[in-house]
Amino acid sequence: MKRNVVINILGVIKDAKGRGHKRWHSWRPTISLVSHPDFPVDRMELLYEPEYLRLSKRIMEDVNQVSPATDVNLVETAWRDPWDFADVYAWLHEFAKHYTFDTDNEDYYLNITTGTHVNQICMFLLSEAQLFPAKLVQVSPDFEADQEHKSKGILRIIDLDLSKYDALSQRFFEQSQSGTEFLKAGIQTRDHGFNRIIEEIEQVAIHSRDTILLQGPTGAGKSQLARRIYELKTTRGEVTQSFVSVNCATLVGDGAMSALFGHLKGAFTGAQHARDGYLKQADGGVLFLDEIGELGLDEQAMLLHAIESKEFYPVGADKLIFSDFQLIAGTNQDLHKAIEQGKFREDLLARIDIWNWRLPSLKERMDDFEVNLDFELKQNARVLDRQIRFSQRAKDAYLTYAHSEEASWAANFRDLNASVTRMATLSPSGRIELPTVEREIDRLKNRWQSRSTPKDLELTLFLDSEKIEQIDMFDQLQLSTVIKVCQQSQSLADASRKLYDKSRLKKQSTNDSHRLRVYLQKFGLSYGQIKNRE
Repeated sequence: MKRNVVINILGVIKDAKGRGHKRWHSWRPTISLVSHPDFPVDRMELLYEPEYLRLSKRIMEDVNQVSPATDVNLVETAWRDPWDFADVYAWLHEFAKHYTFDTDNEDYYLNITTGTHVNQICMFLLSEAQLFPAKLVQVSPDFEADQEHKSKGILRIIDLDLSKYDALSQRFFEQSQSGTEFLKAGIQTRDHGFNRIIEEIEQVAIHSRDTILLQGPTGAGKSQLARRIYELKTTRGEVTQSFVSVNCATLVGDGAMSALFGHLKGAFTGAQHARDGYLKQADGGVLFLDEIGELGLDEQAMLLHAIESKEFYPVGADKLIFSDFQLIAGTNQDLHKAIEQGKFREDLLARIDIWNWRLPSLKERMDDFEVNLDFELKQNARVLDRQIRFSQRAKDAYLTYAHSEEASWAANFRDLNASVTRMATLSPSGRIELPTVEREIDRLKNRWQSRSTPKDLELTLFLDSEKIEQIDMFDQLQLSTVIKVCQQSQSLADASRKLYDKSRLKKQSTNDSHRLRVYLQKFGLSYGQIKNRE
């Protein structure tokens, strides 16, 4: 079994009750703490102010008399005023920072019975923030006990399992934050440009239902910001229905129209049941179309009509469907360039470009790197259910590399999230040390170096570098081969026969041209584009 360790502040009034033998007939919180056989205390860290050294020694002797198995360590505090919140919190924070927690072999408890109210509040906050990987314990007098057992009192353990109270705490957290703090997930960002963007978005989110366009590189946080805009509007009563998030890059081929606008039963082969599309599901709420530049031109035309009239036809229907949603669109493309290439409708861009913000990359927001790092640590602590923090040397090394030119942060906050997750997972004690950071830096170097190697010429002819970065190496190699075959073939059908030369023989009826067309559409390409580039 694990050892029980209690961190306890000396009660300068209640622990001092009674003189001589009479003290054993008085309830004293520190003595009460070690008087419960079902809660053996193996070690007590007894925190005392310097002027109460004599009392602390007397209490240590009484603890040893009641519970000889309890080791008592006297710890002199250095706060100047036990009622000064900043002074007490800072001292306890430093104590936690330098204390060696052995969570594999010991369970920790903070006694919030003694000390000033400020002492107790600070200990609660440090436990809630997981700076102390501890549960709270509280003792109180037992007024129904007889005189002989009055000193024992009642003991209660308070387990701060915040997952039980997430919904409630989130509700009050959202109401207490300003709109800008909420949109930033409570992260105290320092980048002036980013803060200015968030301030503007807050005003628009509260006072407007116009379409919002979020631009920026992959991993810059467009999806998270869209959801928080929705949540902010919900708390203000601006919307009452669902948040529907769609990655348009996944809507390819014949199913794209059905996914967006729905279909009737029997509208096409395989449509055995009627289906509401994403636009209908978002009625009364917010529809987030990420990577909107990946939509086909037909879907773009219907989307434009749905935005302007709030009506549209499901596939196979002759009756209009009504849906009143607010659209938030996201893209990492230059949509004006896409218009020049014939890939995006100019009238649709004009309609969705009412409010347009570009989210900067992580590399462009290095002033905010450390606060985002701390945020990721806190998120991982909740997931792993243990305190996560760096040793000072480890954090200094990580920050130095993060700010170097060598660190590309190619996937932006996704890279940061993945990096912190790996280090936290590989630090079971909850403390990330320098060797773990050094291994992670090597891992990041190898990853970014492999990403920065020159791509196949075939891919760079048809896709920009940012789009290529989003494609797995497996798919890059496969797509490159497909492009080569298309370039060397006389027609789409000819290329299809070559590429599906084995599987087509196993089918009685083949439509290989359609298979190839759908495959190329997945990457925004067509056979005609490939041949026209020769």
